[in-house]
Amino acid sequence: MGQSLWICGFKDQRSRRGAPGLATGLLSAALLALPVHAEEAAAKPDEMRYLLGLRVSSGPEYPGSRRQEQGLTPLWALYWGRWRITTAGTGAMMGFGSDAAGPGPGASRDWLHGEHWKLGLGLRIDSGRDSDQTEITRGLPDVPRTLRGRLNLQVELDPKWTLSASLSPDLLNRRGGTELSVDFGRSLYRSRHASLTLGLGLSASDRRHLQSYFGVPEGSEAAQRLGRHYEPGSGLTGAYVNLSYMQALTPRWVLVASWSEGRLLDAAAASPLVETTRQRSASIGLAYRN
Repeated sequence: MGQSLWICGFKDQRSRRGAPGLATGLLSAALLALPVHAEEAAAKPDEMRYLLGLRVSSGPEYPGSRRQEQGLTPLWALYWGRWRITTAGTGAMMGFGSDAAGPGPGASRDWLHGEHWKLGLGLRIDSGRDSDQTEITRGLPDVPRTLRGRLNLQVELDPKWTLSASLSPDLLNRRGGTELSVDFGRSLYRSRHASLTLGLGLSASDRRHLQSYFGVPEGSEAAQRLGRHYEPGSGLTGAYVNLSYMQALTPRWVLVASWSEGRLLDAAAASPLVETTRQRSASIGLAYRN
């Protein structure tokens, strides 16, 4: 799977297909039309902030792969009033770690919120899969690029524990299916200039998503090579634990590092495409913010 990048409400990964402009415009307009909390509307609506940096990361070549791939990826974020457009992880860097369990990267906004909870909406592009990019998926149908929505609920359980749940459906019905994740975050250490956060999570997907990414259609070239076909149903896809460290080196420069250990579960783990259920990744990045 390729690198994820949220641009103007969309997640851009390596793909041969373009983004659907009409759907993009309509959904962006729908987000703009949503009601805004009075305090949010009054909080410097024209203020613009940005962050720019680079991250070195290592992770599985695809979910279930034994092979790790390394890469250098850009980090950037743009905040304009209540709107935010970010790459993965930069929302936390922009806010000294205070948004570590936030709505995730992309063009998004808080829709409703109370004293200890908030509900957010977002849009992203999911680039799907080019099956010829790896040997194990060769001969499987490509998964087309699509537009995903995101509904995210974040609840502060106490000063150290946060619960976050995110639902992400394929809005264009291009075989992407629906993804669900539930995460618990605990602050292990926090000072004015540093934070260390532990995360525990579960992910699940519907039948359409699992068949697109872990299924092996009967009669396909991949089924012949692997010796069987596979049609998973809906269910859990993974469990994971991660540690995230953030350090403000100066008021402008921020260092971030993360480590994640996970396991594929249920129908995902049973796929013949999976070489190992163990999933490990790590990254370190440095960014400048205004």
